[in-house]
Amino acid sequence: MPESRDFTVPGGSALDDLGVRLHDGGGTLRVWSQNASSVELVVFDATDLDWATDQVALERLPGGIWQVTTPLLQAGTRYAIRVGGPHGPGNTFNPETLLLDPYARGLAQGDGYEEWRSVVIVDGFDWGDSRKPRVPLDRTVIYEGHLKGLTKRHPDVPPALHGTYAGLAHPAMIAYFHELGITSVELLPVHAFVPEPRLLERGLTNYWGYNTLNFFTPHNAYASEDARKQGPEAVLAEFKGMVRLLHEAGIEIILDVVYNHTSEEGIGGPRSSLRGIDNASYYRQDESGVYIDTTGCGNTLNTSTDAGARLVLDSLRYWAQEMQIDGFRFDLATAIARDASHTYTPEHPLLTAIANDPILSDTKLIAEPWDVGLGGWQTGNFPAGWHEWNDRYRDRVRNFWLSDIDYARRASAPVGIGGFATRLAGSSNTFSEDRGPLASVNFVTAHDGFTLHDLVSYDVKHNEANGEQNRDGADMNRAFNHGVEGPTDDPTILAARRKAMRNLLGTLLLSAGIPMLTAGDEVGRTQRGNNNAYAQDSALTWLGWEFEPWQHDLRAHVSRLIALRASNPALRPSRYARLGEHIPNASVMDWFDQNGETMESGQWTDPGNRTLQYVAASTPDREQYNRILLIVHGTESPIDVRLPDEIEDATRFVSLWSSADERPSDTHESFAPGDILPIPGTSMRLFRVE
Repeated sequence: MPESRDFTVPGGSALDDLGVRLHDGGGTLRVWSQNASSVELVVFDATDLDWATDQVALERLPGGIWQVTTPLLQAGTRYAIRVGGPHGPGNTFNPETLLLDPYARGLAQGDGYEEWRSVVIVDGFDWGDSRKPRVPLDRTVIYEGHLKGLTKRHPDVPPALHGTYAGLAHPAMIAYFHELGITSVELLPVHAFVPEPRLLERGLTNYWGYNTLNFFTPHNAYASEDARKQGPEAVLAEFKGMVRLLHEAGIEIILDVVYNHTSEEGIGGPRSSLRGIDNASYYRQDESGVYIDTTGCGNTLNTSTDAGARLVLDSLRYWAQEMQIDGFRFDLATAIARDASHTYTPEHPLLTAIANDPILSDTKLIAEPWDVGLGGWQTGNFPAGWHEWNDRYRDRVRNFWLSDIDYARRASAPVGIGGFATRLAGSSNTFSEDRGPLASVNFVTAHDGFTLHDLVSYDVKHNEANGEQNRDGADMNRAFNHGVEGPTDDPTILAARRKAMRNLLGTLLLSAGIPMLTAGDEVGRTQRGNNNAYAQDSALTWLGWEFEPWQHDLRAHVSRLIALRASNPALRPSRYARLGEHIPNASVMDWFDQNGETMESGQWTDPGNRTLQYVAASTPDREQYNRILLIVHGTESPIDVRLPDEIEDATRFVSLWSSADERPSDTHESFAPGDILPIPGTSMRLFRVE
C-alpha cells in the first residue's frame, strides 16, 4: 500500500525489522539499545525454560541497532536477551538478567512471576474470505467488555470455552451481539499482562489487564486450555480465529491498548524487558534518573524518543495488519503524546504518524484524553483523525438525570437544560467544527466506575473488597440511590431506578456522536457498589446470563434504541450544521419549549426550565431524508407538552419510543402538530416527524 504524503516513520528505516525475522536456514534478531555495551541472545530448551542451551553475542550496528543472524532461531525457539551497559543516572543494566524481546510475537511462561521467555512465531493462519467490516463511524455502536467476563458464565458457551477468545466468537455470543444491535466490541486489554506483586501479596489479581508485559503478544490466559497446552502458536491461532468469526458476522474488534506504561513499575520493580534493554531511553525520567510518572503506575513510556514512539507504532501496525484488528482505544492517551519536555502536544509526531499511517488509516483511533500528569486533561484537544472518550458528556448526562434530581428533592434543580442539550446535540463546545460530532465517543459508564445499575442504586462507592480500606476508586460519581443505599424491596424506588436507567441509556443512544455501551448495562448488571473492580476476578465482575423480567425489558429497550438510531439518520450526524447553509450529513436542529414555542435565550440557563423539544432534520448524501422529535423532561413532576405546530411540512408525529414504558411499546401512536401530550416526570419520548 502506498504511504501517505504526510507519513513519516519515527526513526526511519534504521528501526525497521526489530525482533526476529525468519529466513532460510535460521533467523535474524534485531534489538535497539543506544546505551548498551553488549547484547547477547540466550536460547532455551523447548520444555525446560531454565535450561539455557546456547548463547551468541549480537553485533552493534549504527543507530543503536544490535543484530545477529543464526540457525539457532527457528520457529518455536524459546529465547531471551541479556544486555550489559554502563552505570550512572538513568541506566539500570545488568548482564545477568534475562529479558524479553520487546518485539516478541509469542511468550512462554515457566515457574515464578518473572520466568517468561520470548518465542519465535511463524504466521500461517488462513483468513479465508474474512474481511474487516469497516463499519461507518456514524453507524458505530461500541460495546465495551472484558474478554473473560463476557463468557465466563454463559450457559450456552461450552465450559471449555468459558472466558476465552474462542468463547467470545461462539455462535451464542454472536447471536447476542446481533440481537442487541451493537457493531463493535471493545475489549479491555488483551496484550500479554501480569498482575502487580502487591496484588498477589494480598491474594488478588489484576483483572482488567492494564499492566502490559509485551505489546505484540495476546494474553495467554484468555486462550482455551487446549490451545495453551499446544503453545504460543496455538494461542495466536485461537485469537485470530476469534477475529475471523466475528468479522464474518460483521462485528468489529477494538482493543483497549496500554502504551503509556509497562508492568516494570517504578525503579526497583520487575526488570523484564525495556528497563534492562535501555532504561534511559525507554522511560521518562529527569536528569538524575528519577522517573517522571504521568500514569500513576510507576513509569511512563518515553514516546519522545524515536525508539519509544516506533515501538508503539510497530505494535499497532502488527495488530491492525497481522491480527486484523479494527480499532484501538488508547488508555491514558495524553501520556503517549508528551514531548521531550513532558508537555502534551497535539502535534506530537507519534499522534500524527498513527493517524497518517497507511496501514492504520482505516482503523478507529480512540483516545482516553487524559493522564495524571501536569496538564493531563485534554478532552477536545486531540488532532483530526482521532476520536475521544468524552468525560464532559458523561458528567453532564449523569448530573441531569441523577445528581440534579437528588438535589431537587431537597431544594430545586440547580441548573437548566442548556448544557445537557449541547451534549445531546454533539458537544460542539468541546470539539472543533472540522472534527465534528463523531469526534465524541459518548459514554455514561465504562469499566472504570459504577455500573449503570449501581449508578442509580448507590450514592457512594463500596470498595472494601479491594483491600484498600475503601480509599481507591473515584469519590465523585454523580450518582443517586433514589432514597435507599443499595438493595431494596421498595417498589417505588425500584421503579424510579429502572426509569433512570432507561433515561441514561436513551440519552446515550439518541445523542449525536459515537455511543459506547458498557457490557452488562443493557441488563442492569451490578458490582454491589464497587466502582473500581480492577482486582476482582469473580462473579462480581463476570456477566451473569440469568435474567429477571425487568432485565429482559431493559435489554429490549437497548435493542429498540439501537435499531432506531440505525434507521433514523437524523440521530447520527457526522458534521455540525451551520445556520443558513446546507452541510451534507449534518442535522439541522430546532429547539422548542414545553409550549411548542422556539426556545428563548433565557430558557436555556433557567433552572426552572428543564423541559425541551428537540427536532433534528438530516441532510444526507446517501440515505433518505429523515426528521425526529425528542422530548426531554428533567423534573420528577409530570408536565403537559404542546407539540410544535411551526415545523415546515410536518403533518404528524409518530411515536417511536418512551422511557416511561417498562417495556418498549409496539404501538406507534400518531399525533398532530399542536396536540397536548401528558409527559411523566423524568422521562423522554421520541417521535418521527412526517
